[in-house]
Amino acid sequence: MNKHPILFLIGGIFALMVAMGVGRFAYTPILPLMQNDLSFTDTLAGYLASSNYAGYLAGAILAGVLPLKKHKMHYLRVSLIVSIITTLSMGLTHSYILMLALRFISGVVSAFIFVLSSSIVLDKLSTTGKTNLSGFFYSGVGFGIFFSTLFIPSLNKLFGWEGVWVGLALVSIVLTIFAWFWLKESTDPVMDKNRKVVDLQVPPLKWLPWLMIAYGLEGLGYIVTGTFIVAIAENTSFFRIDSSIVWITVGLGAIPSCIIWSSLAKRQGFVKTLVFSMTLQAIGIALPVIWSSQTSLILSALLFGATFMGITTLATTLARQMSPTDSSRVIGYLTAIYATGQMIGPTIAGVLISFTQSYNAALIGAASVVLIGAMFLIGGIRFDRKSNIETSLIK
Repeated sequence: MNKHPILFLIGGIFALMVAMGVGRFAYTPILPLMQNDLSFTDTLAGYLASSNYAGYLAGAILAGVLPLKKHKMHYLRVSLIVSIITTLSMGLTHSYILMLALRFISGVVSAFIFVLSSSIVLDKLSTTGKTNLSGFFYSGVGFGIFFSTLFIPSLNKLFGWEGVWVGLALVSIVLTIFAWFWLKESTDPVMDKNRKVVDLQVPPLKWLPWLMIAYGLEGLGYIVTGTFIVAIAENTSFFRIDSSIVWITVGLGAIPSCIIWSSLAKRQGFVKTLVFSMTLQAIGIALPVIWSSQTSLILSALLFGATFMGITTLATTLARQMSPTDSSRVIGYLTAIYATGQMIGPTIAGVLISFTQSYNAALIGAASVVLIGAMFLIGGIRFDRKSNIETSLIK
């Protein structure tokens, strides 16, 4: 880290691009392509999405209970390889059952990569006093969404949806090579001691359940838009441009969001910023129902991209600061409750969409759930005033 801090950070960004931008979220823009060719119903699409999130839940739980402290890089590298294999295999089969299994496995390793890379990068940045760079690390999800979606229209035109998965697997191989060599775990015991000086005052650990409930509801609500927004654009008569533009907009919104939200948290308070960001996201989720137009879908995608990773960054960093000596475990538990909501959301939404033949009920329900989650955090605003919390993302 001392010699090549930028390369270390880029390695972490590339790991998130593989795990999240491709492994988890590439399914959203590829979904309507698969539905057109394989005649997926929205219910089946929801089950397939939920399979991935069930895997993400399992991976998050494992990351929280397994003794990973001494072998973080080993588990991370294995997970990156498995992520590539599952992405590649999605383009080599038409079996729905096999796809369910592949998406589940992809979810498991995505959680491992997210939890482990977050732990490695946040710990190392904290020990070296470079916490201001952490927001750039989490922008890897937005970069992954934006970068991978750029390939999808051309790959689909040339090789169909199968070629999209294979092409994205090849892109992931290149990213993984750099992440493999540039992302290293800190083993300097002196720097570990210094970390205690860098850590900042945070809410008491007993407040963690409120954060976990809110974060679980966030996972339940946000994922409805995260799964179906491209399909909504594809199946809406007034959306006359390429539906992949919607997902590119999500990526563009996500890239700077972590830095912006963490800066706002430094000035306004950590919990207060979480409440505001979740409220804004709820408005964005409901926007296509309130205002039916091409503009509203683009704006909804922008608000979604601008909030979902910012919320994750703030919640994850706050949880880590509340338990700095065991960051991978507490991040794993927080990610598990988030993944539980994600697993349930697409299934409920898919059934609602198929039953009502409309996306409106699913979107209103999702927006309401996120708003309720924000309400659970309101009681924690007093800690912003009491402790003058500063996010670990901004030194």
